[in-house]
Amino acid sequence: MTIQLYNTLTRKKEAFVPLEEGKVKMYVCGPTVYNYIHIGNARPAIVFDTVRRYFEYRGYDIQYVSNFTDVDDKLIRAANQLGEDVPAIADRFIQAYFEDVTALGCKKADIHPRVMENIDIIIEFIDQLIKKGYAYESEGDVYFRTRKFDDYGKLSHQSIDDLQVGARIEVGEKKQDDMDFALWKAAKEGEIYWESPWGIGRPGWHIECSAMAKKYLGETIDIHAGGQDLTFPHHENEIAQSEALTGKIFARYWMHNGYINIDNEKMSKSLGNFVLVHDIIKKHKPHVLRFFMLSVHYRNPINYSEELLESTKAAFERLTTSYQNLQHRRESSANLTNNNQEWLEKIEALQGEFIKAMDDDFNTAKAISVLFDLSKLANYYLLEKNTAVEVIDKFTTQFNELFNVLGLTLETTELLDEEIDALIEKRIQARKDRNFQLSDQIRDQLKEMNIILEDTPQGTRWKRG
Repeated sequence: MTIQLYNTLTRKKEAFVPLEEGKVKMYVCGPTVYNYIHIGNARPAIVFDTVRRYFEYRGYDIQYVSNFTDVDDKLIRAANQLGEDVPAIADRFIQAYFEDVTALGCKKADIHPRVMENIDIIIEFIDQLIKKGYAYESEGDVYFRTRKFDDYGKLSHQSIDDLQVGARIEVGEKKQDDMDFALWKAAKEGEIYWESPWGIGRPGWHIECSAMAKKYLGETIDIHAGGQDLTFPHHENEIAQSEALTGKIFARYWMHNGYINIDNEKMSKSLGNFVLVHDIIKKHKPHVLRFFMLSVHYRNPINYSEELLESTKAAFERLTTSYQNLQHRRESSANLTNNNQEWLEKIEALQGEFIKAMDDDFNTAKAISVLFDLSKLANYYLLEKNTAVEVIDKFTTQFNELFNVLGLTLETTELLDEEIDALIEKRIQARKDRNFQLSDQIRDQLKEMNIILEDTPQGTRWKRG
C-alpha cells in the first residue's frame, strides 16, 4: 500500500513518492513565540506530529524540522509592553511552547531553528536574490520583485492580477510595486536589529523559512506543512523566493490543516474568542484535547466547545476502559489454543483497516473509528468464559501500537500493593514450576504498569518506576 496525501499545490490526492527512497524531508511552520500558544497553534503541532509518527510507523526515516519565529512585529510590541527585550520574551515562550505541546503528546522536532540564530544565512539568501535581479534595496529595506517570478500564485491558485486587487503599500514602505514583499526591514528607533549590507535591520517574515529549510533540509524538500492561513501569502512567498534563488522545486508536497472555530465562530483575536492551550490543559487532560483534534480529518474545519471536549473525554474513556479490562483479565487468562487463530486474525484485520485509513491522506477520524471497532471486539472477547493469554496480549499490543501512532496515552489503573504482591507470588511459583514463559509474562505485565522488579538472594523486591 502507498500513502496518499492531498497536495495543496495540485489540489488533489497523490501517491507519496519521496525524493530519496525510505526517507522524508519535512518542514513545518512553527509559532511566533510572543505569548502562550492557542488551540489554532496546537492543531498543526498535533496534526503534523501524527503525520510524522505515521511515516515512522510505516518504516520511513524522517527528518522533521519546525521553526520558531523569535523576532517580528508581535515580539517587538510584546517586549515594549512588558519592558523586556525580545530574546527574553522569545526564550520564555519557547519554553512554554515545549511544555504545552509535550503535554499534548508531540515529540520535539529533529531541529527547531530560530531566526535569531540564522541571521547570517538569511542575509546571504537575500544578497543572492539581489544579485540575480529578484530583489532590490530601497532606503534600507529590501523587497522581492514578485512579478519577476512567473509562477507566483501557483500555490493559492490565483493569478498575480487577481492577487493585486487586495494588495496595498503600507505606510513607510518604499516598494516599486504594490505586490512586492519585504525580505529585510530597516530598524526603527528602539527596535532590535542586526548589521547588514543594507544597514541595520531585521528579516521579513517570509524569508526566514526559505533560508532555514534550505540550510537544514536542502534546496528541495518532500513536504512543507502548516495551517491553512499560511497558504497565502506566507507559503506563496516562500515558493517564489526559494525557487527564484535555486531554480529548483522548493517543496514537492504542500499540506495544510483546516481552521478552528470556537462555539461555531471562526477563532479570531479581534473577536476575543481564542483559547490558550495553557488554560485548557489545566481543566482537561491533555490527551483528551489531542484526541479531540484528531477526531476530525486534518483538512476539515473543527469546532471547539467545552461541551464537545466533555463528549470527547467520555468517548476516550470508553477506549481506555476496554484496555484496562484486558489488563485485569490477563491475570486469570490461560494458555489456551482453541479458537486463538480466529481471534488473532480479527485483530490483525483491524490493524489493516487502521493502516488503510491512515494511508488515505492521514484520515485520523477514520483511524479512530477503527480503535472503537477494536474496543468493541475486545469487549466481545471478554464475554468468553475462557480467555487466552495470547489473544489478550495481542489485543493490548494492538491498542498500544495504534494509540502510539496517534500520539495518544492509554490510561492504566494503578495496582494496589497487595495486587502487586500477589502477582509476584504467582511469578515466584511459576519459576519454581519452571514455567518461565508465565514468569516472564508477569514481569512484562508489571513493567508495563511501571513496577520494577529486582531479584535478590533475599527474595524479589519491587518499586514503582
